[in-house]
Amino acid sequence: MACALDPAGDAPHRLPTRREWLAALVGTAASAAAGATPGAEAELLAAVQVAPAGVPADGLPSLLAPAGVEPIGDWRGWLAVRQRLRDEWLRLLGPWQVDPVDDTFAVVREEVAEGHRRRLVSYRTEPDETVEAWLLEPDPAPRGPLAAVAVFHPTVAESIDEVAGITGRPGRATAVDLVQRGFVVLAPRCCLWNTTPDHRLDTAGSVRRVAARHPGATGMRKMLHDASRTIDILTAVPGVDRTRLGAFGHSLGAKEALCLAAFDERVRATVFSEGGIGVGFSNWHDPWYLGPQAKAPDFGHDHHELLALIVPRALLILAGEAGPGAADGDRSWPYVSRALDVARLGPPPPRLGLFNHRQGHALPPEALDLASRWLETFLAAG
Repeated sequence: MACALDPAGDAPHRLPTRREWLAALVGTAASAAAGATPGAEAELLAAVQVAPAGVPADGLPSLLAPAGVEPIGDWRGWLAVRQRLRDEWLRLLGPWQVDPVDDTFAVVREEVAEGHRRRLVSYRTEPDETVEAWLLEPDPAPRGPLAAVAVFHPTVAESIDEVAGITGRPGRATAVDLVQRGFVVLAPRCCLWNTTPDHRLDTAGSVRRVAARHPGATGMRKMLHDASRTIDILTAVPGVDRTRLGAFGHSLGAKEALCLAAFDERVRATVFSEGGIGVGFSNWHDPWYLGPQAKAPDFGHDHHELLALIVPRALLILAGEAGPGAADGDRSWPYVSRALDVARLGPPPPRLGLFNHRQGHALPPEALDLASRWLETFLAAG
């Protein structure tokens, strides 16, 4: 099994050495640079790297001038700070130890839909825990190894059925949009729906289960583990290009995608839609996420640090600005700005941006199209 936090996968749940970790970053930058055409990248980046009027770019502490440390002026200097931040965030997420499991999956049922094949699959997240996911593959399949995306669903009763286009609201079938563009897609059911026989949302049950199995771990630590298992399974699907893996999440799913991208370097491009990039923008303090520590006066961290951990890989934030449930907007820009400071230390050009569609906590067609083009561009074949 590929380790959840170690792309090399040579030992279960072993953090990479600095040399391994640096090699992964360099390899990611090189493969990304060999992907999409410069014109396509430049067009996308120009649209999402413009600071909103009236929003200060320096609304958060600088990552390149930490208190008590000499200002950082080059990539090598950033790497030492990056490792410290990564370690600190893993400590905040809580301790984790799980015995390895294999990456096989069982097919529960199979269906044929327009332009793709859809299989409900089951696989193990822990030795005695399984989860279901929809696996969507283009039909007929294009030639050659295919890029693949993990799609994480929002908080809806239908869980994975909505993103897979089976039930739910029109326009939320994100997995269908991606498979019709030629991606292999795996959409797993979040652990909050995995404690009852009929897969109802059960936050209290999930919190109790994590506390009993993994004392001291946050709910977000469990979600990170499960999300990384999604990447393990995707790499085991025949015909998937293991160097071209992405993640897409809306709302709850965005939180999972952000954490996954920050700690699993196999994820080359990510879309974070309306998840609340600021710790104070959304319910990150709930016990199934970061818990009450997120509201503590001495917490001392925010998610511009996770954005910087993702650099130099690609990440797009989709924001809705205002309205019921809206979590991100122009106020999210300082988080992007601070991570861009880091990205500009070295090649490739920064692949990070914000698109504010200003339509509330939704995923309007133009935002979904931009998200899909983002993944197409930054997961393009080299």
